[in-house]
Amino acid sequence: MTAEDRASAVAAFGFTLRQARFLALVMRHAGVCLLRQYSTFAGIVHGQKTRAFFAKLVSRQYASAYVCRHNRGRLYHVHHFGLYQAIDEPNSACRRPVTAARVAERLMVLDTVLANPELDWLVTRAEKVRYFTQAPCSVAVDTLPRLTARTDKTETESGFPDRLPIGIGADGRAVFLYLVLPTARDDFRAFLRRHAPLFQVLPSWTLRLVFPRAIAHAYGGLQTVIHDEFESPLQPHTVAELMWYFEQRRTMPPTGLGRADERFVRAADAFDRPRFYPVYRQWLKVGDRALDEVSSMGISEALASGAGRVESLVLPHRYDHLSPLVSRVESATYGAEKGAKKPDEWGEETPARSRPPFAASQVDTITSSRVDSAAADGSVTT
Repeated sequence: MTAEDRASAVAAFGFTLRQARFLALVMRHAGVCLLRQYSTFAGIVHGQKTRAFFAKLVSRQYASAYVCRHNRGRLYHVHHFGLYQAIDEPNSACRRPVTAARVAERLMVLDTVLANPELDWLVTRAEKVRYFTQAPCSVAVDTLPRLTARTDKTETESGFPDRLPIGIGADGRAVFLYLVLPTARDDFRAFLRRHAPLFQVLPSWTLRLVFPRAIAHAYGGLQTVIHDEFESPLQPHTVAELMWYFEQRRTMPPTGLGRADERFVRAADAFDRPRFYPVYRQWLKVGDRALDEVSSMGISEALASGAGRVESLVLPHRYDHLSPLVSRVESATYGAEKGAKKPDEWGEETPARSRPPFAASQVDTITSSRVDSAAADGSVTT
């Protein structure tokens, strides 16, 4: 269905086209919304028209209203099966009850979509796969972002595992969102690595980092990760040294990692860092093919030419008070039992520990590409 098809189908329930367009956006992107978001979408002052629209949603049981913490506003969850069926998404996750932990995240996604009305948004996994694998993009399926899920006996891969919409501009530029949450930045590094093969082959793309106002200072930490992953391809002799270091790690027992020969110490100093942990794990699986991405110039050249961009968007709202008072949130922690262990960065088991938070830095926009090359004397650099 097109956007207008969805709006017409929702309008049949007794809404104006403007209200129907807003409801279709909410149902596709978040499931939850606030009064101010409709006022922003409609370009009207928050007042009687907005309140009457939401009162209608609740009275007809198309949505439920929840009082937020500190009695600061109401959260609305659009859940009516008929509405979701009308836009051809009867099984949408947005229709199901939302935990408090996900409310703010969904509201931020909706605010981002509302802030970029010029983009046509791909929301479902099927839409994304279809768009990028067919003309005019026509990329190979194996370049799409993937995440491998492991069980005791099987491994399954899913394309486009990140539940974030992708915007398509009128010129065909794809805009990928990354919602910055107060979690470890290793999540961001994994996101970049999943998308790197696709960024390598797209003619134009933008990575837009979306920050809630409260953690806008986190941009500095993310910029460091982008520099590592996208702007610093390794030179051939550095790749050769990295291969040698991986071979040493694989063949020596864990108790031998303290060896003191000069070459190993120099290599460990250069490569024992977060950028190379997932590369090592992939190298154990597929061999030297895992090193292709860290040596490719494609993304750094795209950033230098403007074909690739990294931008930031700071949302002007707070979200910490918007969790509903009634919630079925359940917490789950890794290694809850005493003495539980988890794999360390290299894939070896170590006692569970927490990761450091983001580094604080001034919010900025990446405007240049920086490529670090290996030193002329052959020493290892990254």
